[in-house]
Amino acid sequence: MSRVYNFSAGPAVLPEEVLGECADEMLDYAGCGMSVMEMSHRSSVFQKILDDAEATLRSLMGIPDNYKVIFTQGGDSLLFSTVFMNLALNGKADYVITGNWAKKAFQEAQILGDAVAVASSADKNFSYIPDCSDLPIREDASYLYICENNTIYGTKFPELPNTKGHVLVADQSSMFLSEPVDVSRYGLIHAGVQKNVGPAGVQIVIVREDLIPEDLPGVPTMLRLRTQADAGSLYNTPNCWGIYVCGKVFRWIEKNGGLAAMGGRNAEKAAVLYDFLDESELFSSPVERRDRSLMNVPFVTGNKDLDAEFVAEAAKAGLVSLKGHRSVGGMRASIYNAMPRAGVEALVAFMKDFELAHRA
Repeated sequence: MSRVYNFSAGPAVLPEEVLGECADEMLDYAGCGMSVMEMSHRSSVFQKILDDAEATLRSLMGIPDNYKVIFTQGGDSLLFSTVFMNLALNGKADYVITGNWAKKAFQEAQILGDAVAVASSADKNFSYIPDCSDLPIREDASYLYICENNTIYGTKFPELPNTKGHVLVADQSSMFLSEPVDVSRYGLIHAGVQKNVGPAGVQIVIVREDLIPEDLPGVPTMLRLRTQADAGSLYNTPNCWGIYVCGKVFRWIEKNGGLAAMGGRNAEKAAVLYDFLDESELFSSPVERRDRSLMNVPFVTGNKDLDAEFVAEAAKAGLVSLKGHRSVGGMRASIYNAMPRAGVEALVAFMKDFELAHRA
């Protein structure tokens, strides 16, 4: 069976070249006689895998020396709590609510302390990014939190908020490594890799070292950033296989021109789909143009039955995982780094044929 074009929001498409390398090394990695899945995380072989992955990521993103890189587990959902426990030392933080994940992060913070939503786009079902040029950020808020790219609703911050001198924390899960980022503008970036970088089960935290508390009385050991930062992500057994695959994806991005080249290709791919949506008489995008994501593109026909028919027929044509999230409906195409332009062009060609067949 030939490979399909997989538009899943995550776990998502990975570069075929990387998958092929993983397959070739499945039984014997680098002549050690075993799979990465089998080897000790304390071995020198895995230490090199981990070190190389971090070094490549630092090079790709231009991560300053005063930032720690942590490979961890527990999902971004656990990081919602971890971030508040570690950075909101006075128990106060402010949030911009632009979708489900920012909302969930905010709700976790509310369990733990004093969290305030200083802006929200819930009034229009998160179809836009609110104006963040003059937010009512509290003077004593420890940080401002955003979900920079919203997987479900297909929005992305066109520019970073004016933090008024406060630390910026960003969930970058569905845009991670899709374009250049100035890490120095953030206090902390976190990302689940399963959307754009690797298999599910690894989270990457990039955090400015002075923000990591030395001691957190009452906070469990595994929820302290200091625990994994000091242990080089090896306090406990990490997701060795996941980190190994991430390292290969990092090198794949590097080989293909780095983040500037990746961002250019992603913009071109997205334009193919958005240009069609803007001209179509059947399909439309629910997102304000200036706030459109390059990674996640929701679209609708306005008819639920027709949407369902489209998803089913597209799957038969090898265009899979196009069903939209239940909170938006319709369809969603996630066109991450590893989605080739040919896949987007195949989707648009199918959409054109579908529209012709269903024209009133």
